[in-house]
Amino acid sequence: MQKLNISKSILSITSPGTHLTPSKDNNAARLTRQVNEELSSICNDHPSHFGFFASLPLPLVDESIAEIDYALDKLGALGIAVLSNANGVYLGDEELDAVFAHLNARKTVLFIHPTTCNILGPVSAEANALPQVQAVKPLEKYPRPMMEFMFDETRAVANLLLSGTVARYADIRYIMSHCGCALPSMLDRIGAFATLISGAESQTAEFEKLLRERFFFDLAGFPLPNAIHGLLRILGEGGEQRLVYGTDYPFTPERLVVGLADALDTGLEEIFDETQRNDVYVENATKLLNL
Repeated sequence: MQKLNISKSILSITSPGTHLTPSKDNNAARLTRQVNEELSSICNDHPSHFGFFASLPLPLVDESIAEIDYALDKLGALGIAVLSNANGVYLGDEELDAVFAHLNARKTVLFIHPTTCNILGPVSAEANALPQVQAVKPLEKYPRPMMEFMFDETRAVANLLLSGTVARYADIRYIMSHCGCALPSMLDRIGAFATLISGAESQTAEFEKLLRERFFFDLAGFPLPNAIHGLLRILGEGGEQRLVYGTDYPFTPERLVVGLADALDTGLEEIFDETQRNDVYVENATKLLNL
């Protein structure tokens, strides 16, 4: 943080989250609570340096709703962090509607981070058998965060849009990671295919409007030299006000974080003026999180 002149970091738990074994729900709820309390303790010890987004034991509904209230009311969480899917249940699935309704009622900031694509396999014929979660690992010789994580978060946000979740719950403010992942290059296609699902006309324009009004996008990873331009075309004039800085540290090692930060400084100087760059680095997050 000192090396990059970062005044405050928002901590969160990313992949694989806190619901590690699908059949052990009690363990998931307990681990989630312990993790959130530990993050809160760190932030209380260093309040000028850290805030945090709380985890949820998704896809458990009642336990997640209880954790939202506990984290926001008792632990001082600045928002909630969720993964693109929870043991094969994707954001936007109707199974999670009650959770999103509660997030909406609490006017929550919801940070989305990708994880491995998981699918629910067939249930065994054995008595009391539970569905098995299977990780999808195409091209397994390549690390999943290189490509598959980007695809999975894109899948999750597409489902949030197509299911109407984003439109229904207008008071949730989303943060999508990694400069929108693959969504900018696929949004026209997703909007056009929506006609096959709902029978309505292409929803691309409506989806773009929702992204401009409800979403922020962190710049962790590799937004430059190419990805940021597709996202800014969607966000339009003033799009820099929907961008926030992110590092992915410690999954991204320190040396690479520093190199990416230097590249971001150089690249943003070519796109934005000083005031706009300050919005990206400081003001947007400050306003979003009431820091």
